[in-house]
Amino acid sequence: MTITAEQVKQLRDQTGAGMMECKKALSEASGDVDKAIALLRKAGMAQAEKRSGRAASEGLIDAYIHAGNRVGVLIEVNCETDFVARTPEFATLVRNLAMQVCAAGADYVRREEVPADRVEREREIFRGQLEGQGKPANMVDKIVDGKVAKFYSEVCLLEQPYIKDDKMTVQDLVQQASAKTGENVVVKRFVRYHLGQE
Repeated sequence: MTITAEQVKQLRDQTGAGMMECKKALSEASGDVDKAIALLRKAGMAQAEKRSGRAASEGLIDAYIHAGNRVGVLIEVNCETDFVARTPEFATLVRNLAMQVCAAGADYVRREEVPADRVEREREIFRGQLEGQGKPANMVDKIVDGKVAKFYSEVCLLEQPYIKDDKMTVQDLVQQASAKTGENVVVKRFVRYHLGQE
């Protein structure tokens, strides 16, 4: 199949990937743009994982105040160079992440930050909800594990469905940014303020 320059341009506009990477992905996907995007995302995620060990000491801190001035977020997102930190795309990413925290109400960036006692307390609550239902113990364990995974997707920013595209997680969004910039992109920390709450 012949890949046109217009197809390559369309894929580049949607993904930010290089011209040769787009052409290769389109060839592998037989011209199907959606499949090519999936291939590039997979490749980008693999590259992002390789970069994850590199120091990310530049970046931006952004403040977002929701309409009505009742909820506000302060967030820090890091990258490797100030060149990337000053791009409009990086600023948009940081703003979108701040809006995500504001709208979805995450408590932690990643699951490793959730205190073990809180996870154990949730497990006990879920286990208690299943008591007396006569389910086998191994089935109860699987159900509890599923409920804990859902709990993580509610309280951990990186595991939440992205508010602007619920087919992807926030982690997917960050990995896409890492793939586009060629740098390690890290959500460092955030604080969410809600009027009248501690």
